[in-house]
Amino acid sequence: MKRFVWRLQRVLDIREKEEQKKTAELLELTDKLAVTRGELLIKQKTIENIINSINNENPKKRLGKQEFFLAYSYISDRQIKKLREKIRHLELQQKEKIEEVLKAKRYKEGLKRLRTEARLQFIKEQEKYEQKELDDGSTISFVRNH
Repeated sequence: MKRFVWRLQRVLDIREKEEQKKTAELLELTDKLAVTRGELLIKQKTIENIINSINNENPKKRLGKQEFFLAYSYISDRQIKKLREKIRHLELQQKEKIEEVLKAKRYKEGLKRLRTEARLQFIKEQEKYEQKELDDGSTISFVRNH
């Protein structure tokens, strides 16, 4: 039984390390997601600022700048679409990683309960064994004295 508790502790240690690794991966994904969202917001704000500055221009100058902006706006649109797709992909990965972390936590908690139960069982068995030894010793002493 003692070996079982020891082996259970080893498995628990391994599972704790796996959970820590998955949690670190989740944090890394969350960081990537935050950076990508920031990039998207910067792109969108830049386009918004360009549009506002064009709208505030003198009508004679505005037409040339609008043409230039429209000629290259497809590049910005493509970049924004790529960023949005990357965000969706990272969100999906993040959701999956959260599920993995939660699964690892539940498994680890189950192992902890099992370890506690195994220790309690071991202690009970030891107490029974010790009590039996004491009883046997008492019986032998009683028989010798009488």
